[in-house]
Amino acid sequence: MSMDSVTTADALARHTSRSSVSRLILATSIGNALEFYDLVVYGYFAAVLSRTFFPVHDRTVSLLLTLGTFALSYLARPIGALALGSFSDRKGRKASLTLSIAMMTLGTSMIALMPSYAAIGVLAPIGVFASRLLQGFSAGGEFGSSTAFLIEHAPERKGFMASWQFSSQGASTVLASLFGAVLTSTLTTAQLEGWGWRIPFLFGMLIGPVGLYIRRRIDETPEFERAEKSAAPVRELLATQKERVLVSIGVLVLTTTANYMLLYMPTYAARQLGLAPSSGFIATLAAGLIMMMLTPLVGHLSDKVGRVRIMLGAGVLFFATVYPAFVLMNARPSLGSLLAAVTWVALLKATYFAPIPALMSELFPTRTRTTGMAFGYNIGTTVFGGFTPLAVAALIAATGNNLAPGLYLMLAAVLSLFTVMWARVRLHAR
Repeated sequence: MSMDSVTTADALARHTSRSSVSRLILATSIGNALEFYDLVVYGYFAAVLSRTFFPVHDRTVSLLLTLGTFALSYLARPIGALALGSFSDRKGRKASLTLSIAMMTLGTSMIALMPSYAAIGVLAPIGVFASRLLQGFSAGGEFGSSTAFLIEHAPERKGFMASWQFSSQGASTVLASLFGAVLTSTLTTAQLEGWGWRIPFLFGMLIGPVGLYIRRRIDETPEFERAEKSAAPVRELLATQKERVLVSIGVLVLTTTANYMLLYMPTYAARQLGLAPSSGFIATLAAGLIMMMLTPLVGHLSDKVGRVRIMLGAGVLFFATVYPAFVLMNARPSLGSLLAAVTWVALLKATYFAPIPALMSELFPTRTRTTGMAFGYNIGTTVFGGFTPLAVAALIAATGNNLAPGLYLMLAAVLSLFTVMWARVRLHAR
């Protein structure tokens, strides 16, 4: 074979490898993006949804009912994590990924097409709650299966590959924020409440079939096919790996509470800071761009210098500066101060959470990896994520203190920093 032929073959192999990696990232990230997109849209339009589906005389009670439905739907996530995680560890990552995105699309479609309370009465909030439960169940298995799929295809680049899970959340935030900013700036309140809020949900409805098509065309991971399968992944996980599950939950506390505080930010900006509704969406758009672009870079860096070192540095900075960020926003309420605070929080959050999927994947063996990651992730997001908007709204209502979210986030940082140190000392996480 000539030298030219060898060179051409090598170039083709590199191109194929890059194409394969890109296809894997797209196939796994699109479901996670759809999951988070719908969550973000629901949170961003909480005030509108409260008047459409939960109309009561007190606006605060109406909002709390809407956020309560958001929070309670998270109770289905740990159940979905165990069911779909176990399915993934027994039958394969691809099968679980395909099933979860199909259910997620159905849940999004139900909300997009749901008649209002004025049209069908109490069936409307019941329908919204049912759709959120379905989405919660399907989302329960999404993170574990997709993260395992990514790192098992490229085990030498776990940090970089797995970080696209959270980068896709940044992309979802960007897209949802664009919808929010455009719709609140161009539509009247009546138009927004009448039909405008449905537009981003209808768009989310269209993502599902695309993701389903892509996922059906990908191959199962070689590592899963080689691994010995567990007959009962849930039983094995809970019997032998409880400490690792607890570590998975603990490291997520900081990033999850920050995530859902950012999700609540448009409501906070309008109700607590008195800013135009579009201001909150502009700020979260900036946060989404940061998370989308910075996360893979930090994930790549974590493959070089280690996960724990990066997480500890970002966590300490977060603890020290998040409360002053809320002081700044409330002392000088403006789009500029809101942007400054949200951008800083997003920078620290992206740095802290980029290494987490790889760190979690390294805690569990292949035979229980999806179940372990899915269960730990969804317990963490249920307790410290899904209830964050409700907790923040209730804290502000009870204390009258607009700085309460800052204190809440500081406590979250302490819990996560303690857990990261525990993982380093007890489990030798690097």
